Amino acid sequence: MTNRKYNARSSADEVVEGHDLQGKNIIVTGANTGIGYETARALASIGGEVTLACRNTQAAEQACQKIRQQHPTAKVNVMPLDLSDLNSVRQFAQEYPQDSIALLINNAGSSAPSLMTTTQGFERTVGVCHVGHFLLTELLMPKLLAAQSPRVIMLSSESHRYPARLDLETLGKAQEPYKSMRAYGQAKLCNVLMADELQRRYGDQGLTACSVHPGALVTTDFGRESKLFRAAFWLASPFTKSPNQGASTTVYCALHEPASEIAGGYFSHCKRARQTNEAQDPQVAAQLWSLSEQWVAEYKDK
Repeated sequence: MTNRKYNARSSADEVVEGHDLQGKNIIVTGANTGIGYETARALASIGGEVTLACRNTQAAEQACQKIRQQHPTAKVNVMPLDLSDLNSVRQFAQEYPQDSIALLINNAGSSAPSLMTTTQGFERTVGVCHVGHFLLTELLMPKLLAAQSPRVIMLSSESHRYPARLDLETLGKAQEPYKSMRAYGQAKLCNVLMADELQRRYGDQGLTACSVHPGALVTTDFGRESKLFRAAFWLASPFTKSPNQGASTTVYCALHEPASEIAGGYFSHCKRARQTNEAQDPQVAAQLWSLSEQWVAEYKDK
């Protein structure tokens, strides 16, 4: 374990200091802005070969230019990925050119202010945060396992605590009445459960998986789809983290050695945090995995 101590105010730049990711292929979803951008930039600054997997490729190209301006030797590129369309996820996985992936950071998120759906008809928040990332990870697993000591990091949130239980009967369904915070909480609970199940299924093959909470109301454009979210971010901004600080826990989990100390864990402020009982339940995680497999198989050609 490193002797360095990090806390809620630590930045991603502080965490990467002294590390080297030369030759490591990395994918960061939703990397054109906010926490995803700072994660991609920090990892590229120490030699990582980072793919910004983004729906808005124009914004992602601008983000790449910014990274190169700050770090002239950075190896960054853009590939289109729309997590709200499983066809786009499949196309990304098919076209990703590298033979191995050292780090898959499932960072992208969504919080729809009213009922919205993905291309395949899932409620959008769960569809983007969980279903899209589930399929992406499943399709990229052979390339992950081809790398030495690969890691998958799921961006979750303290919002995974509400509702306390995962409602598998209604999860992902586009139905009224719609409660945006409930949908977001369920999506973030899925992220924790997925990390735990990944560790159980693939840990003995060398994979390390964990989930992270970036920090309360990190200043970013995450809430761009909701006036309520934007107002909350603005009011809380004097007390919140910057995106660079928000990326620190993700980067910490990407780099920390030994990997066994982060395996299957949930992290906040660069240290292990407590999950809810539901988030730690292997039976719930297995049920979610099975349901997710059914979903992506059902919509394979739609």
